[in-house]
Amino acid sequence: MRRSTTPYWIKTIYKRINHWYVRRFIAPQFDSLGSIPEVAHPRSLVIFGRNIHLGKFAQIICASDNCIRFTTWPSKQANAEIRIGDYCLISPGVRISAAQSIHIGDNCMLAAKVTISDSDWHGIYNRIRPFRCTKPVVIENNVWLGESVIVTKGVRIGENSVVGTGAVVTKDIPANCIAAGNPARVIKTINPNRRMLKRELLFKDPEHYFYNQDQLDKLMLGNNGWRDWLRSVIKPNRFD
Repeated sequence: MRRSTTPYWIKTIYKRINHWYVRRFIAPQFDSLGSIPEVAHPRSLVIFGRNIHLGKFAQIICASDNCIRFTTWPSKQANAEIRIGDYCLISPGVRISAAQSIHIGDNCMLAAKVTISDSDWHGIYNRIRPFRCTKPVVIENNVWLGESVIVTKGVRIGENSVVGTGAVVTKDIPANCIAAGNPARVIKTINPNRRMLKRELLFKDPEHYFYNQDQLDKLMLGNNGWRDWLRSVIKPNRFD
């Protein structure tokens, strides 16, 4: 489909059902939750394990063909933990897997298919016993990870930094820089004195933000009729 033919009132009902589903089935799976997150296609959000924490005003964009997974694995060494801060954006296909600890700060953006893991999961010479090769991962505030970035064990990525598409991060990335490549290396610096607009600005007035989102839906979908919508579902044409 090249455009949405969904009527505004159908979209409104869908959003209410979606919010109920997230509150009823998704929210209880977190050990702590700042606020009920916005989750697109919540049935494609897979949460496994304990000690998984999510801050306020998270936006999680799942897709039916590209689910998001948060996983903590219990072991004898420690109780694994995933802790994600406030105002974070998590895109389709993101995988966060912890055997020890993964901490993600506020205002972070994780693009599609980002993978973060704090473990090698098996040793080079001992491939029988898992979880022996682990080191914590720390992603500081306002970090942006591009599509298909891989973050490996023991890495710290500094505040405001950006990691380019497809990079493999095996060593620490300093604050206020742009890194890319395999293995990732710094290719540019960011001016820390220049004003930076962060995701928290969207939610400075949450009621106003959500009202604007609803008004945008009304503007884009308000003229869609239910007959045209049903036709596009049953028999779409080249104008859909």
